[in-house]
Amino acid sequence: MGDKPIWEQIGSSFVQHYYQLFDADRTQLGAIYIDASCLTWEGQQFQGKAAIVEKLTSLPFQKIQHSITAQDHQPTPDSCILSMVVGQLKADDDQVLGFQQTFLLKNLQGAWVCTNEVFRLALHNV
Repeated sequence: MGDKPIWEQIGSSFVQHYYQLFDADRTQLGAIYIDASCLTWEGQQFQGKAAIVEKLTSLPFQKIQHSITAQDHQPTPDSCILSMVVGQLKADDDQVLGFQQTFLLKNLQGAWVCTNEVFRLALHNV
């Protein structure tokens, strides 16, 4: 079968790194964003590293654990990587919830950063 394409290797490594940081210490996530980064979190828009980290660190739980079910990665025409993640999370003593998250990664000066991110819980209003 051969090795995975480089964009899949980079995307998978980024996803693993992101959720390790998120689960262990969300304050460290600032290193993966730039001032032009954008986050949409459950429909709320945030722009810039400071605003994104403030949002992520202010989420109302003490501990969280993500479990990744599937991830897909694609190269974009402008040499970025589009990554989509599906999984489950457990925050504090709450029930396990499904989620979807999408990242757009860009290589800046030899480091991959997240320029765009969208997060949604997999909740359905019946």
